[in-house]
Parts: sequence; C-alpha cells; structure tokens
Amino acid sequence: MKLTTLTAISPIDGRYRNKTQNLAEFFSEWGLIRYRVHIEVEYFIALCELPLPQLKDFDKSLFPKMRSLVSDFSEKDALVIKEIEKTTNHDVKAVEYFLKQKFDDLGIGGQKEFIHFGLTSQDINNTATPLLLKEATEKVYLPLLGEVKEIVSKYSNEWKGVPMLAKTHGQPASPTRLGKEIHVFATRIEEQLNLYNTIPFAAKFGGATGNFNAHHVAYPNINWKEFGDNFCEKYLGLKRSEPTTQIEHYDHLAALFDNFKRINTILLDLSKDVWQYISMNYFKQKISKNEVGSSAMPHKVNPIDFENAEGNLGIANALLEHLAAKLPISRLQRDLTDSTVLRNIGVPLAHGVIAFESLKKGLNKLELNQGAIKSDLNENWAVVAEAIQTILRREAYPSPYEALKALTRKNEKITQNTISEFIDQLDVSDTIKNELKDITPFNYTGI
Repeated sequence: MKLTTLTAISPIDGRYRNKTQNLAEFFSEWGLIRYRVHIEVEYFIALCELPLPQLKDFDKSLFPKMRSLVSDFSEKDALVIKEIEKTTNHDVKAVEYFLKQKFDDLGIGGQKEFIHFGLTSQDINNTATPLLLKEATEKVYLPLLGEVKEIVSKYSNEWKGVPMLAKTHGQPASPTRLGKEIHVFATRIEEQLNLYNTIPFAAKFGGATGNFNAHHVAYPNINWKEFGDNFCEKYLGLKRSEPTTQIEHYDHLAALFDNFKRINTILLDLSKDVWQYISMNYFKQKISKNEVGSSAMPHKVNPIDFENAEGNLGIANALLEHLAAKLPISRLQRDLTDSTVLRNIGVPLAHGVIAFESLKKGLNKLELNQGAIKSDLNENWAVVAEAIQTILRREAYPSPYEALKALTRKNEKITQNTISEFIDQLDVSDTIKNELKDITPFNYTGI
C-alpha cells in the first residue's frame, strides 16, 4: 500500500499532516540525513580554516559550492545515500561516501580523506540532532506557541475589568476578575519561556570516546578542544559538552524536554479551564454555518478544539517524559538505545504543534457571555462573607467569623437582602454598616 496521508499509521503524518508538515524538513529521515551532510561539510571547511597543513592551500572560493550540497540537498540525494547504506549498513558512513563522490565531482577528490577526519558517527549525530532540534524549535515550535500566548495575553487585557465568581474546589469562592485568571496562564508560559532561554543546545564533539584521540595522535600540537568548542559555537551555534563519553550525555536535552512538558502542562490546565467555562456558559463559541457538532443532536456546539489540544498535549508529555528519563542513561561509554529513541524527538513536538493549532482555533472562537457571569455573581452573595468578617475583625467585633459562618453555612439561599438584614442587626456604627453594604460580589475582586 502506498504511503499517503490516508495510509500513514501515525496521525501526525496522516490526518494532521497539514498541521505538522513544517516539521518534516527537520525530523524526517531526509531531514536528519541533510543535517548530517551539513555537519560534515562545515567540519571540512573548519579544518581548512584552522588550517591543517594539508588543507592550508585549499581554494576557499569553493566553500559556497560545498555549502550548496546542503542548501540544494534533494530527496534524490537522500535516496542515493540510502542506497549506499544498503552496502555499508551504516548511515553516517554512507553520508561520508556520498560526499567523497561529490568532492570528486567538484574536482577536489585529492582532499576527500579529510571528510569525517578523526570523527566517530556520534560526532555527527550528536551535532546534527541538537542543531535540527534547535532550528525546528526556533522556526516552527516557538513561533506557534507564541501565537497561542499572544491570544491568551490579548484576552487577559480585554477582560481585565470583568468580575467573575471564583470556584475553588468547584465551589463559589471570593470573586476575581476573568482577565486576571487568564493572565495567570500568560505569565506561567512566559516564565517557562524564560527558563527555556537558559537551556543550551549541547553537542558532543570529541572523537571516538570524547578525548580527540585520533586528532591528537595525527596533529599533537593543535589544541583540539579549543577547535571543537569553536566549531560547535561558530559554525553550528551549539555549546560543546566537555567531557563526554562517545555520546552526548543529553542532560541539557532532558532539561529541554522537561521544559516543553511543563509548558504543555500549563496549556493542558488552560484547555481544561476554558472547557469548564464553556460548560458554565461563561463563553459561547462562534458558530460556523456548515460545521456539525453532533451526528445526532443538531443543537450542539462542542468544545472540540480544547479536547483535541488536551489529548495531543497528553500524548506529547508521555513521550517527553520518556525521552527526558531515558536519554541521559547509557551503558558505559555508550550503547545504541539513544539512537532509536532520538529518531522520535519530532513526535512529541508534532503533537504539541497539533495542540497549539487547536488551541489557536478554539481560543479565537470564544465569545464572552457577560450575562451568565453576572448572573452567577448575583446568585452567590454569600461570597462577600469573607469581606464582612474581615472588616469586623478590624473593628474588634466579637467572633465575626463564627457569626458569618452561622449566617452562610446552611441550606438557604443567601441574597443581597439577606446580607443587608444581617448588617443592619450588627452592633457597629452606621459608617461601618454603610461600608459593609457597599461590598458586592461585583466589586469585591481585590487588586
């Protein structure tokens, strides 16, 4: 069966392909191969610019042509490498052989043995993977998250003056403001993005077991650690980990995935709250004429965007949890378990992207129903009890908490009139009584 969006096993490449396709250039097999080619080309150029004695006379005007092997890298090129891999049974070695042929085509075959000079495959994989993750995050993931955050921030500002009944433990509680409650989420996201900015994208680059053994034995007078640091930072925009085993220790990658997981958890919390507000009729949803809410109940407009986001964020977090827990652990100087796991790092990001798109759509469909919010406040005058007993405490009134508890903790509806009558019988001055009567569920919203 031919692979299409209808036959793909995973929905991220099937049903949701239109939402995740921008990630393909980074996390697909083609994307990984292209980034490997990129690392090999930049490494060769860095050796020329070091320069190594055998490369000091290399024609630097050829650098653009060499870099075009990356910028013009095609699906056909990737298929050539995959064909070579059938013989080598080694994916990185296949890239090396591909580039050697390309160097022959460019007329620089005499220097082709400096492709992959002194390196192990993990010097390529553990630079290609953090680089593709960094660029996917910066170009696709974070901009989309930023759009969600912008909508949340916009609503927090628009609704900053809207009083709303709070619900703690699902029960009526001291009033708050809708905009402030939405602002909580915007701030939480912002703080996690600040933490994200402290996490480096780290690379392992140091030869077979991380000690530059082959480099040092060939050129003992070159400071290879300094070269490695410079190569990772200047050529790739990565931080080189030091020391390492044969592979990157992935501690920073684990921190990044934990950070993504926390962001997703915040968005899960937001999705659940908005879903609840919709069920409470605080929000209505803009209706699309041709959409169907239920196959049986024509009246329904379901909060499906928030449910979709919730489901995809949950899947993303399950995978991020495994990645963060597994990757930093490897037997001795390395085992191969990281390799197959790393091939899946795009999957949780793809589910995150699907969730972000759903949240954007759902949030943009919200319409504030102030009538329902006001009605809920008016139905819950008991919530001003906190304010009244606090002022009575200030005035040294005897047992004010107990007095308000006796008034409100019974199965009778507390109304504005109930509160007013209670205040009238208090043994306090008229000034205090007037102060107490000025308190309503609509203005008792704090600062």
